[in-house]
Amino acid sequence: MVATPALYLPGYLTNSSEIVVLIAILGFMLTFAEYNSTFPSFIEFRDAPPLNRLRFIALMSIVTILTLIAKHEFEPTNVTALFEGFGLLLAHVADFPYSPVRLVLLMLPEHAPFELIAMVRTAASVAYVIALSAILAFWFAVRVRGWPTGNGAFNVWINLPLFDPTTGGDVVARLQRDGRINTIMGVLLPFMIPALVKLGSGLIDPMLLQNPQTLIWTISAWAFVPASMVMRGLAMLRIADLIEEKRRRAYANAETMMVA
Repeated sequence: MVATPALYLPGYLTNSSEIVVLIAILGFMLTFAEYNSTFPSFIEFRDAPPLNRLRFIALMSIVTILTLIAKHEFEPTNVTALFEGFGLLLAHVADFPYSPVRLVLLMLPEHAPFELIAMVRTAASVAYVIALSAILAFWFAVRVRGWPTGNGAFNVWINLPLFDPTTGGDVVARLQRDGRINTIMGVLLPFMIPALVKLGSGLIDPMLLQNPQTLIWTISAWAFVPASMVMRGLAMLRIADLIEEKRRRAYANAETMMVA
């Protein structure tokens, strides 16, 4: 996934192949070590599919499709033309007043060339729609498929290694608070990030998006990070509901035994 833009884009557009290879190797080593270790480090929900699978599929889809769309501008093929048309179709759907896609376009300076505006519009629309699809897929897994109970017992230590249940008050209240915060921030970030970039235009130059790799990774992060936060929020709220339900059953059983 990390190497996809560097592999598919023309060579004269990718001048940092060594750095890309190094990051890809580091990502492979980190993922391999995490999923083959008995003790968790910091990756959450590693033993509670399909959350991390949906995250990876969403990010991989965004990066790959944006790479093919960017390649169409320089080395068009039938495949790149197909994804370019797909992106234009999604742009007509996702680009409307006050939408996150429209805010991304307003982030660009007034003198931005039309080609850059069209490319950003298509890329933002594709990334946002894929991110929303991943959120809906996980919501379906939670509400309809009963995630995570279908995978056996949920181990809080393995799946939430950074969450300490022994500190900070009631576990259910903390999980519900963190879940709501993640969900709210995930919903607001696609709107807030373009506004912050516009306010800090003296420090961050939106014209850097003219570089295809910068465009791909920036738009991917803009769409994926908020979607990942919303999915994390839904997961934590679900875990809180399961713990609360288990407590109610334990209290009911204790009262029954006392009566008996």
